[in-house]
Amino acid sequence: VSYGSVSRREIPDATDPFPEVLLNQGALIPGKTQTPELGMSAYTEPVGMPAVDNPRLPGHTPGGSSGGAAAAVARGVVRVAHASDGGGSIRIPAASTGLVGFKPPHLSHGAKLTVQGFLVPTLADAAFLHNITPCHRALRVGVLVEPLHGDGGPESVAPHVVAAVRTAADKLSDLGHSVVEVRPAYGPELFSAFQDVLCGMARRIDGPASPLVDWLRSRGMLLSAAQRADAVRRFHKVGPVVRAAWDIDVLLTPTLAFDPPAQGFFSVLPPSEDFEAQTRWTPWATLFNMTGGAALSIPFGAANPHTGWQPSVHLGGIRCTPADLFGLAEDLKQ
Repeated sequence: VSYGSVSRREIPDATDPFPEVLLNQGALIPGKTQTPELGMSAYTEPVGMPAVDNPRLPGHTPGGSSGGAAAAVARGVVRVAHASDGGGSIRIPAASTGLVGFKPPHLSHGAKLTVQGFLVPTLADAAFLHNITPCHRALRVGVLVEPLHGDGGPESVAPHVVAAVRTAADKLSDLGHSVVEVRPAYGPELFSAFQDVLCGMARRIDGPASPLVDWLRSRGMLLSAAQRADAVRRFHKVGPVVRAAWDIDVLLTPTLAFDPPAQGFFSVLPPSEDFEAQTRWTPWATLFNMTGGAALSIPFGAANPHTGWQPSVHLGGIRCTPADLFGLAEDLKQ
């Protein structure tokens, strides 16, 4: 494995518990796909190795951090690929390449961000892998097309992306779901908790690093123990704040604010600008890494007439089960 960098290559001497369970059930794992360095970005340009191309939009990023997994499934090399999600790393590549990406619910206590899952071509595949039977019942759906995180305004969300969410909302309303508009439930202070938690984790990274990873590590090294503890405190406020603000079961948003950018779009920027640009592209997914709620990205809506890229909509659980999310997604696909 390389952890997304030629300087981090090693041969593991043990199998991680997640693939070990799959292997024990008879899964065949043909190989390892690429990630960005240590999975720390929403695009996949491993250090010292070729960038991963997007099969659905050549020359553009397939997203990250599970970009190699998404490319393998989108190309038909494998039916299913393992992925992990600590800030959208299943759902962002899924939306970039026209796949289905499900982030399972997880216990986020202690500012735990990451959960394991898969990238797959269909909802049925995702339901099978997670042993979920979709549940169809009337749900309260909140619609948010305004960016939740980062410094992008409403104008930063592409018109065809907004149109996809509006079409999805109308369809769900026609099917009997209660659909309402919501506004962002909190401001920059609580999202900054995610940044501080991420940087606090990065301070333990050893060795030479890419500019982005080195910047995250340097920021983490500057945080005192009290500041790291305060970040965790703010992190834990997110779930109660959104439940108090939104009387809904499910939050419907875009998955990505605009088409996957060209390779190199993010990495040529200074690290702080790189991070902000990634956030403008993916201003909703991270919420569910902070709350621990289940979240599902599915392709939906009309493609961009200029690029052919189809947007995806994002269904995030506020007061519902994963089975409810899959039922809602099936409603949209019928």
